[in-house]
Amino acid sequence: MSTSLHHAGPPPGLTLVSPGEATALLDAYRPGTDRFLASPRATLLGRGTAAEVPHDARPLTRRVQDVLDARRRAGDPAPVVAGSLPFAPDAPPALAVPESVRWAPPLHQDPLIALPVPEEAPVGWRVREVPAPERYGEAVAAAVERMRAGEFAKVVLARTLELTAPREPDLPAMLRRLARRDPAGYTFAVPTAPGRLLIGASPELLVARRNGRLTANPLAGSAPRSADLAEDVRRAAALLESPKDLHEHAVVVDAVREALAPFCSRLEVPTRPTLARTADMWHLSTTVTGALADPGVTALDLASALHPTPAVCGMPTELAHSVIAESEPFDRGPYTGMVGWQDADGDGEWVVTIRCAEAEGRSLRLFAGAGVVAASTPETETAETSAKFRTFLNAVGAAL
Repeated sequence: MSTSLHHAGPPPGLTLVSPGEATALLDAYRPGTDRFLASPRATLLGRGTAAEVPHDARPLTRRVQDVLDARRRAGDPAPVVAGSLPFAPDAPPALAVPESVRWAPPLHQDPLIALPVPEEAPVGWRVREVPAPERYGEAVAAAVERMRAGEFAKVVLARTLELTAPREPDLPAMLRRLARRDPAGYTFAVPTAPGRLLIGASPELLVARRNGRLTANPLAGSAPRSADLAEDVRRAAALLESPKDLHEHAVVVDAVREALAPFCSRLEVPTRPTLARTADMWHLSTTVTGALADPGVTALDLASALHPTPAVCGMPTELAHSVIAESEPFDRGPYTGMVGWQDADGDGEWVVTIRCAEAEGRSLRLFAGAGVVAASTPETETAETSAKFRTFLNAVGAAL
């Protein structure tokens, strides 16, 4: 079976017939106007730009649908919008309809994804932490003090690593290492501006819509993994019983339920979380499923209703936003926004933009955050962000 051009989402029942299709799309990716998105359901490679989603006063979902409808009228039988949306809801989107779209089965079904990627020659990264760990710890402590005084329930505070190299990094090789590190996750590389690229491997599905059904998979509550098997199992078990992490997770799941319930004739929310793992982290995970009451509701309608969840912002949302603005000495840009795709029928997948970096020239800016609640400590939250940085640091051959 060959990959298809201009297909409106992964074909129903798409299965791996000939090995290498998904890996071929990954290997074909080139920075610039290519858009690569891989999920546990399918792998997408968009090439070129046929139309961009504008930034104006109309609601985002209306702008996206208008662009898709215009492409259909222009003769594209199955247009797809792909790209990223920033954390700030009023900031410009980075969404476009590619000139051509190729689909393949999921990477994790492809035996060739296990082939090793040649090691990149040492780049000689210079690493700068923004803010410095002690400043980040002070921001966590200040937020905890305010929460214990009853001002708010949770805030997610992030920090960045600014990496600079003497030469431009090999971004396609970086993407291949990210994909091979967690082929069952959500790997992406999409342009956000001329000369700027968003690249990453997120573990968290914000929401997917397919044939009138939705799936959301909020993650909140985390623990670093260990190379020692016994210790790794101990950390996983401890996370499942941690009152602090279970509370943090419950806040997020309740917010997801509240946001999605108005769209659904039926919504199923498990009573207790399970564990999800990446190469570097354990996460508390809940898979929410539902049937849409209105078949006209799109994936982006659902994603916009959810964003930002308490998993990336906090509770209550407006106050958490202001605490983030006061505490973080940088603009998040696309970090903790969403990245994904949607077709003209409203089906699509949107992923929370975490475990990511923005690449521009010889520079990379990495992001990592931690959910801060009243039981948090500066030491544990700083350690959590350091662990989350490892996904990307391992892919680029750098270290703290």
